[in-house]
Amino acid sequence: MTHAVRTVAVIGAGPVGLAAAAHLLESGLEPVVLEAGPDAAHAVRQWSHVRLFSPWAFNIDKAAARLLASTGWNGPDPEHYPTGAELIGSYLAPLAERTALAGVIRTRSRVTGISRVGFDKVKSRGREAAPFEVRYENGDGTRSLLADAVIDASGTWWNPSPAGANGLPAVGEREAARRIAYGMPDVLGAERKRYAGRSVAILGAGHSAVGTVLDLERLSREAPGPRIVWMIRGDDIGKAFGGGANDALAARGELGSAVAEIIRQGRIEVRTSFRVSHIAETRDGLRIGAGSPTDGPAVLADELIVATGFRPDLSYLSELRLALDPALDCPPLLAPLIDPNEHSCGTVRPHGARELSQPEPGFYLAGMKSYGRAPTFLMLTGYEQVRSIAAELAGDHEAARKVELVLPETGVCSASRPADGASGCCGGPPVRDETACCAKDEVAKESGKSGCGCSGTRAA
Repeated sequence: MTHAVRTVAVIGAGPVGLAAAAHLLESGLEPVVLEAGPDAAHAVRQWSHVRLFSPWAFNIDKAAARLLASTGWNGPDPEHYPTGAELIGSYLAPLAERTALAGVIRTRSRVTGISRVGFDKVKSRGREAAPFEVRYENGDGTRSLLADAVIDASGTWWNPSPAGANGLPAVGEREAARRIAYGMPDVLGAERKRYAGRSVAILGAGHSAVGTVLDLERLSREAPGPRIVWMIRGDDIGKAFGGGANDALAARGELGSAVAEIIRQGRIEVRTSFRVSHIAETRDGLRIGAGSPTDGPAVLADELIVATGFRPDLSYLSELRLALDPALDCPPLLAPLIDPNEHSCGTVRPHGARELSQPEPGFYLAGMKSYGRAPTFLMLTGYEQVRSIAAELAGDHEAARKVELVLPETGVCSASRPADGASGCCGGPPVRDETACCAKDEVAKESGKSGCGCSGTRAA
């Protein structure tokens, strides 16, 4: 930045956006938080029924906790695993409503575009000195906010990936929308009537898919239905089980162990190597096809749940100069650390303002959105990101560079399991070699070996 920063626009009032505002306040800056929903943490409210697999100790930002402490707030049990509703009620709502952040949050303010005042994307000379113009809709028309810097922590919840295996919606997916849900619907609560006693297919292999499979299996015992079919695109169902007992987050490891057991008992049907291409409504139900639309492999179900991840909405950033990894849509320096093609450690080398910076000075992607299409984000990562960014914007470059992050290992450190069948080999993130996938891979390379064997490496 070539000028002093005072006002910082923060997009999104979720956990990371609120943490960013708290750190900016502590740094003497003036945040303005723009939230599209009617309340802070609007996206979290959509999955309020879900229990996090990380305890409170990993879900509370330090600057936010200091703000809350000034109001007499007592933090929850650090070892308890909260639901989304508890995350809001015990932490995010008090933070947004009872602290100094209450005066800087603008709800019902959906950002529609960001640019530099007087500069389109092409014009360069003098660009860095121009403030950002953040355009948003608030129900009364178009409004503009001028800011010296922007932190986009809007997440990815509202932009789920489609069912189609090639990244595009499957043929017929939009037409069959009334029978398709995305993410993690509340099948045991608000959506119970929709799924009880019906055949349900679920697509995906991540934690959201596993959690939903477990909820559906429980529902099928309480309200028996025809069947549950779990479809995964890969050929190894074992990858969806995670690290089990080797996972440093016990609740996350237990998910994989529990779903492995119901599969062993034959309580659900599993279809591997199932790459959805066509979806059609028929008299017999929803036909979910892989390959040929007429005679290829197919699953018939009353309902389909698509849990294939999320992707960032970049539509309102088109007038900014961005550098994004061509595969993951994340900052290029972050990509080698989180690429699921190479490893899925859960750990990631500490990173902050430097790794998240863009060719557009003063603009940063943070939180889940900074991971693009990669699936392994934890809130603690976002909290450290915005601490570093706030320090950088306040001119404390030493604090910005001193990034410390220790994340719990998943017990799995590759996209493909080692030949010896070991569940993983992480040992934590690498310290010196950013092309290494984990600490043991780094040590192996330093001793002259090609690596630890848990994955290939990707050039930074």
